[in-house]
Amino acid sequence: MTSTGAQTDLKEELWSALRGARTKIIGRLDGLSEYDLRRPLTPTGTNLLGLVKHLAGEEYGYLGESFGRPPVERPTWFRDDPYTEIDLWATPDETSAYILDTYRQACAHADATIGGLTLDSPGRVAHWGNQETTLANLMIRMIGETSAHGGHADIVRELIDGRIGGHESTDTDQWRARRAEIQAAAEEFHHDH
Repeated sequence: MTSTGAQTDLKEELWSALRGARTKIIGRLDGLSEYDLRRPLTPTGTNLLGLVKHLAGEEYGYLGESFGRPPVERPTWFRDDPYTEIDLWATPDETSAYILDTYRQACAHADATIGGLTLDSPGRVAHWGNQETTLANLMIRMIGETSAHGGHADIVRELIDGRIGGHESTDTDQWRARRAEIQAAAEEFHHDH
């Protein structure tokens, strides 16, 4: 196999992993009300719609702007300074449909970037001080970001309605027994300091 063939195979493998992580994150929002999509369920305010909103910005940034491909339409929450963006929660005027559509557009935009470049294509990330990087590095970063936030989405979804793995409910005798067993094991250390 030529090095070009190996690069193509690796690119396809990375791209497939990214697509899978994207599908998982979107699946965690299925069937929920606007309230459940937005409500903070951790002390830091983690919520499902905010995670998707954040990932849309990262798709546009890492797999678009870093290669000179800004979004055609900037999402409403984009600011000139990315550190001032409101991207981990949805404001009342931002509908879930708008945020999900923006995420899908960001992913399509990123896919066009990926499709047109090779893994060693150079890019520059503005908020890294324009440090040079490559498409491969940024694809790996985006897979990691999407997968990490997918894990957050799993936990938030479980807290909302007990759904895990997309469909299974934790409201069963098996899961209650497992939780009780884990809690009993933890209780052995309850008074440790």
